[in-house]
This record gives sequence, C-alpha cells and structure tokens, in this order.
Amino acid sequence: MTNNLTRRSMIAASLGAACIGALPRSALALTEAGARSLVDGLVSEINRVIASGGSLGSMVGSFEAIFRRYADVDLIARSTLGADANRASPAQMRAYTEAFRGYIARKYGKRFKEFIGGQITVQGVSSVKSWYEVKGLVNLRGEAPFDVRFLVSDRSGRDLFFDMVIEGISLRLSERTEIGSMLDRRQGNIDALIADLRQAG
Repeated sequence: MTNNLTRRSMIAASLGAACIGALPRSALALTEAGARSLVDGLVSEINRVIASGGSLGSMVGSFEAIFRRYADVDLIARSTLGADANRASPAQMRAYTEAFRGYIARKYGKRFKEFIGGQITVQGVSSVKSWYEVKGLVNLRGEAPFDVRFLVSDRSGRDLFFDMVIEGISLRLSERTEIGSMLDRRQGNIDALIADLRQAG
C-alpha cells in the first residue's frame, strides 16, 4: 500500500509540480472561477507536453517552465526547508529556491510518459479559509482512479497553487520530509544541500 501511494504521489506531482511554513493569509482577489481556471490551464499544458512526443530532456524543461508559471515556487521552496529557512541568508534562499525548482522539474518531469493515455478531470472547487481547493480525479492506464486536490491562493499577488494533496498525502509536506533528511545527512549545511539539489532528481 505504501509503495502504491508513493508511486501515485510521484505521478500526480507531475501534473503540477510536485505543489508552507505560514499558510496564505488572504485571498481578496482570488475567486472560485480563478482557482478553477488556474488548474484547468495547468492540466491543459501538461497534456500538451505529454502529447508532444518530445524527448525526455525537452519534457523536463517544459515541466520546469510549467512549474514556474503555475506554482508558488518561493512559498513551496521555503516550506520544504522548514525551520532551517530562518537561518538561511537571503542569498542562500535565492540559490536554494532555484536549485529546488530544477530538482522538482527533474524528479517529477521524468514521469511524464506515464501519463500517456491518461486524463485528469476537475470535479469541483470549494473555499477553505483563505484559499481554494480544486478537486480532481486522475485516470491512468492500468491504474484505479485516484483523487488529487490542488490548493490555490493569491498570496504572491497572482493565482498560484501552493500544494497538492493526493489521497490525503500532501506533496508539500512529503518534500519537506525528503529535504529535511537530505539536510540532516549534510549536518545542516545549507550550501552543501544546495549543491546536491543541483545534481539530484
């Protein structure tokens, strides 16, 4: 069961990102229609990449561009670093965020081909505190359908997703655990973590 959920989490992450120390504080301009439009656009772009038949390298590059466009990368990156983000210098945070973006693109972008013949459908949107939750259903060849939920806010000044939850598992929190383990193995050295993230994925 654990391995199956892990595989599903990896697959669903490819749809958006792979998607916070402090949750969004306000969503004054965000609307239900805006949240749904964001996810519809995200899914549409992913489907175009899958259908393109491009090389793995081009798919990974396309995924990084999609992640940059639709995800609140700064917020997600800071969240995955956890409390250690408070001791990182501004320069380290910039370098970490850039390294994290590439790491996520390589890690999840490689799984694009598993979506061939598959489909995700948006099934509804609901308001949760100061953000919106967009509910979807993922259908893949040879897999039972499973739920994915995109959490969308406009904290950054525009509508972006800041997490995805696959069958109850938060990818943001899963990546925080992974990054935390990587940092522990480097005795808390943030610069060493950044260097390794540039090669990982």
